[in-house]
Amino acid sequence: MTADATPANATPTNPSHSARSGPASPSARVLAQARFEAATLLRNGEQLLVAVLLPAAVLVGLVHAEAISLGDGRRVDLAVPGVLALCVISSAFTGQAISTGFDRRYGVLRLLGVTPLGRTGLVLAKAVAVLSVIAVQLVVIGALGAALGWEPALRGIPAALVALVLGTWAFAALALLLGGTLRAEGVLAVANLLWVALLALGGVVIAGTELPDRFAAVVGLLPSAALGDSLRAALVEGRVLPGAWLVMTVWALVATVLARRFFRWSD
Repeated sequence: MTADATPANATPTNPSHSARSGPASPSARVLAQARFEAATLLRNGEQLLVAVLLPAAVLVGLVHAEAISLGDGRRVDLAVPGVLALCVISSAFTGQAISTGFDRRYGVLRLLGVTPLGRTGLVLAKAVAVLSVIAVQLVVIGALGAALGWEPALRGIPAALVALVLGTWAFAALALLLGGTLRAEGVLAVANLLWVALLALGGVVIAGTELPDRFAAVVGLLPSAALGDSLRAALVEGRVLPGAWLVMTVWALVATVLARRFFRWSD
């Protein structure tokens, strides 16, 4: 036997095993963190309440509360798009702002930012996690709406998806701006207060045209009303509202720029 011969009982090298034992790719790290973030949001009782249970309760209440005017048309067809908009606000804004604020307070953001995941990877993971949670919400609320008799305009689904993406971007950027600047207790209070305010007067589940006239001018400029109006136009009438898309885009761009400028990774 020569000096460089391989013994008969030696374990052969497995190239695929060697590859698997190496460092994970950037996309794999982002997806792993996204799974963790999404699971954390869905396991948290308070976040689950805001993300799923309260929107479901709002939907059932709106369908049966005849005293609340939703506009012309079947109540369930008008209510479901508004509640879908509320779901986006619940997960992309309220839930994400609170989790970001407390992660920053406990030093989680600072630690993750210096890992191989990196700060950009962490932001991407949060975005993927939010979209995953919203997808779960859409399935739950869509199924509940169908059980209540919802009949969406199928030709408006592409426009609704565009509105959902724009709304998610706008509210996620606002969440990072809020969660990355205020202290955790302040984030908790402001995020929950804004959720209630937008639900009542933000043009989300009740269109701005159904609110008192003194609120109409302001409500029309809010991303919440733009999202709610876009989804109602798409899923009730199959129409596109370019003006509402523009409002959400402006909010998203401004909030993104401000978040990049003022976001703090630790208290």
